[in-house]
Amino acid sequence: MKKYIIDIGILAVGLVIGWLLFGGTSNTEIAHNHNISTETNQMWTCSMHPQIMRPEAGDCPICGMDLIPAASASDGLLAEEFKLTEKAMALASIQTSIVGNRIAGDIIKLSGKLTVNKNKTATQPAHYSGRIEKLYVNSVGETVRKGQAIAQVYSSELVAAQQELITTFQMRESQPQLYQAVRNKFKNWKIHDSQLSEIETTGQVKTSFTIYSHVAGVVSEIIVNQGAHIMDGHPVFKVANLATVWANFDVYEHQIDLFKKGQAISVITNAFPNKEFKAKVDFIDPVLDSRSRTVKLRVVLDNNEEVLKPGMFVEGKIKGITSSKKHVLTIPSSAVLWTGERSVVYLKTNPSQPVFEMRKITLGNQIGT
Repeated sequence: MKKYIIDIGILAVGLVIGWLLFGGTSNTEIAHNHNISTETNQMWTCSMHPQIMRPEAGDCPICGMDLIPAASASDGLLAEEFKLTEKAMALASIQTSIVGNRIAGDIIKLSGKLTVNKNKTATQPAHYSGRIEKLYVNSVGETVRKGQAIAQVYSSELVAAQQELITTFQMRESQPQLYQAVRNKFKNWKIHDSQLSEIETTGQVKTSFTIYSHVAGVVSEIIVNQGAHIMDGHPVFKVANLATVWANFDVYEHQIDLFKKGQAISVITNAFPNKEFKAKVDFIDPVLDSRSRTVKLRVVLDNNEEVLKPGMFVEGKIKGITSSKKHVLTIPSSAVLWTGERSVVYLKTNPSQPVFEMRKITLGNQIGT
């Protein structure tokens, strides 16, 4: 009887030990797995780029900074929400602003560049064929006056014509019409009467003639050089009148409806940051540049003092127009994070808690300064 009781006791102890060794394994493993799950839910973020969320510590893929712990996902946050710790908020120096609606049509800034007013350019051509023996206009930017000597040209055509002139001059009383026809030929070549009178009275053929400019302005392009052969009607150089200049601005495709011809615009340059040049929109290109997805908006600026130089970069400020005074949401430009494919902002959903929600947005025009 005693032996039976001992066996029962041994069996009971064995059952307890077995339960502790094997039966308790399931509870211990679940708790361990629970701890693993808790650690796995710990997310890591970047103090400079809070859109980065990683399940483990490491470096930020954007800036390379060490990731810091974000709040645990066990706080009932949505999929697009995350919570930063006080340390993360301090390291990131996060600032928030209250945003609201405003009426569209505010001041829009445009970037542009000054160019020559092509409507005020002119070309000095050669009036006869020949070879340039001496060129008096040698550099771009040089100012040319009307009537100024610009080149000495040798022309075999003019040599033959002078001999004809001398002959008809001697026959002018008997054949006045022939004589006058020869003189008119020289007028077509822009050779003045004083030069013809010298040939007639001396009876000597000149080997070269001077070309005089019939245009005035600043030389923008020199097409020939000394010693070159020129043809009748071919250009020698081009001049531009800089009393006015063009300011060409790039307007993006989504901004086209905000502008129209005649709008007032203020233009400033880096050279004169405290001076505004007032003008109006003169032209909007009807053709879109397929590469930059922009159109050219052109403004004519008065430049009587010639302080504006073609090639200068300028900035234009213009009040946009809309067909309907619709309200748009405005946000600080520093709040936008552009990923290359989309633009996002982070909205603080709870004023008393550091909880932020990522929102994808569609950007409109940049306004203000």
